[in-house]
Amino acid sequence: VAADEGILHASGNGVPPVTKDYCIIYNSNWVSLPKSLDSATFRPLENLTSTVLCNSSEVPSGSMKDKAVVVMRGNCTFLEKARIAQSSGAKMLLIASKPRLSPLSDNKTDFEDVTIPVALIRYNDIVDMQLTLGSEVNVTLYSPPLPEFDYSMVVIFLIAVFTVALGGYWSGVAELENLKAIASPGERETRRKKEENVTFTPVTVILFVVICCVMLVLLYFFYKWLVYVIISVFCLASAMSLYNCLAALIGEIPFGQCRIACCNKSTEVRLIFLAVFCVAAAVVWAVFRNEDRWAWILQDILGVAFCLNFIKTLKMPNFKSCVILLGLLLLYDVFFVFITPFITKNGASIMVEVAAGPFGNSEKLPVVIRVPRLEYSASTLCDMPFSLLGFGDIIVPGLLVAYCRRFDVQTSSSSVYYISCTIAYAIGMVLTFVVLALMKMGQPALLYLVPCTLVTSSLVAWRRKEMKKFWKGSNYQVGWMP
Repeated sequence: VAADEGILHASGNGVPPVTKDYCIIYNSNWVSLPKSLDSATFRPLENLTSTVLCNSSEVPSGSMKDKAVVVMRGNCTFLEKARIAQSSGAKMLLIASKPRLSPLSDNKTDFEDVTIPVALIRYNDIVDMQLTLGSEVNVTLYSPPLPEFDYSMVVIFLIAVFTVALGGYWSGVAELENLKAIASPGERETRRKKEENVTFTPVTVILFVVICCVMLVLLYFFYKWLVYVIISVFCLASAMSLYNCLAALIGEIPFGQCRIACCNKSTEVRLIFLAVFCVAAAVVWAVFRNEDRWAWILQDILGVAFCLNFIKTLKMPNFKSCVILLGLLLLYDVFFVFITPFITKNGASIMVEVAAGPFGNSEKLPVVIRVPRLEYSASTLCDMPFSLLGFGDIIVPGLLVAYCRRFDVQTSSSSVYYISCTIAYAIGMVLTFVVLALMKMGQPALLYLVPCTLVTSSLVAWRRKEMKKFWKGSNYQVGWMP
């Protein structure tokens, strides 16, 4: 069964005429619609939503002649309605539906004698049409092709590159403060108490990837329960991340530093207000997370903060650990996108199923950057489709960019590793979008991001004759930690 989205273009009889577009669902196996409005034919609309058109005796004689007819969805089939409408002289049949629009699923062979277009439309849209355009309305149907490129990808690209670049830079700032603490014994203990970084070793890298695999499989089988666990974890982690990001900015402002003492500790009042704000932001998102019109903005802000904090906090000790992490996660991404369709019963990849919500679950995992499609099409009219980029496609290459930035700081190499790796990430993102547009199917972004960033970093290290040092990392920490 083919379910296609199209556009009903309605025009009133005023001067100048008021026009408006509405979403329709039709079946391209039954009839093909014009690709543009210029080649479409207008018909006067006859509103017969008082009937379901299951019997020809329900309609006054001659009221359908050469018109577009709209009737209510009832117990009889679309085929019965279409045959009655066609035999009565109608040129177009619209079926108004109060429930959510669903595919038209009668057999193609049964419709061989039906020549008029048949489409589903929302009942509320028919009401809106009468209120907005008046009682005399002319309508036509057409189905423009989807745009080859959507500018939401540009927004996704800018968000991803900005997050990776800023996360790497922030990690370098923290590294510079560590180096200063080494040179100043009086600051060493204070800096050590503030340090919240977690260092990945090759063993913990492998353990991390195994946990990712297990978690993805569990989500596939127990999605309807675990999705709420992930939502709760995201709210907590994103609120803390947003606090850490904004606190770092506020710490640079020399105003409003009044403090309040409690339990032998003192805290800046502005940080208390900041904590309340961050928690409130996460709570507001949790309550309104399914409000597509604006909740995606809040999710993206919280997601960017989460990625930034993760990139800054989790440190890769050397290029060896980066290669192991990025290589294993590349295999993980490719396996769960391209290989699992050969294993699952329905032939769908586990990664895609979990990202979309298995079995049509309305709750989605908040682990992606979401930007609504910006190009006008039938798809944007019928629903609010989004372009998506997973947090992992930002965080995983971002950890390598952060390591490159720290290595620049350690070796005073004028940010050459950091800049080169960030540019390589941007090129990998562009390559991902190009392949996505050509293949018209979801792609594991790490398949393009990992080779671009790893190869570029390796070439820079080889060209500068620092590969051995870059591979093993700096061991300055061993020199100052007891």
